[in-house]
Amino acid sequence: MVKKILLSIAGCLVLLVIGFNIWGALTLGKHTPAEAAKRNANANEVVMVFGGTGSVGDALLKAAMIDTEVKQIYAVTRRLSSRLEQGQASGRVEVIMLEDFTDYSQMSDILAQVNTVMWGLGTTSIGMDPELYRKIHVDFPIAFVTEWLSVRTEAPMSFHYVTGMGTGEEEDAQWAKDKGSAERRVAEMAKGTGLRTFGHRSAWIRPTEENANFATYLLERLLQPGYLVITGVDLGRAMFEISARSDELPNGALIDNKDAIEYAAAYRSYQGI
Repeated sequence: MVKKILLSIAGCLVLLVIGFNIWGALTLGKHTPAEAAKRNANANEVVMVFGGTGSVGDALLKAAMIDTEVKQIYAVTRRLSSRLEQGQASGRVEVIMLEDFTDYSQMSDILAQVNTVMWGLGTTSIGMDPELYRKIHVDFPIAFVTEWLSVRTEAPMSFHYVTGMGTGEEEDAQWAKDKGSAERRVAEMAKGTGLRTFGHRSAWIRPTEENANFATYLLERLLQPGYLVITGVDLGRAMFEISARSDELPNGALIDNKDAIEYAAAYRSYQGI
């Protein structure tokens, strides 16, 4: 009896994975990198990373640290991590300790220099108070963009917000509505300025090697056929490539997982890696 139940569960999981892969293969991929791309070599000179102590933010930080076109990295955080400490020690990263993520006035001089913002700050909605979730995922980024635009409107400027697959104001889940609202509102704020904003609706984001485990690699192998897997470092590379192609994607563009995979591939081709 137990064996039959386990086999039934395994069969359902297999069908679910196959369904996800078919869905991904048929629906993902709305933006294709232009072959003869015009790139702005200064687009990612000064980068700011949020959420560097989390799984996604750590990978974005790593992508910034190994990019040779990035001259200065600022990491905004409440606490340190091994990578942040290493970055500080090497002089590659300047850490800005911040307690209130709705007040960026102390950073005005720095924000006046920033070209690219990688916003990996966030948390799960499971068990989270809805108001606190909204504050983190809506109020925090809007407060930041408000302050940024008060001191800088000179292109190139790009704001990359990792919102996740399933985000959208038209969705049923409140977390999806909240993040969709944030995507729309920062895009509206950027109109007529030098800023372009992007919502990265990524699926499965693999952590860095230091944070991954066997289960991580197993799951991603199952989801790769449907373009549902991207490494966190490649997500960062996709952000840099999109920023550099300053005439290619409009403000407010939504980047799904296949889009990011293709822009990451274009980045690697350009960099020869």
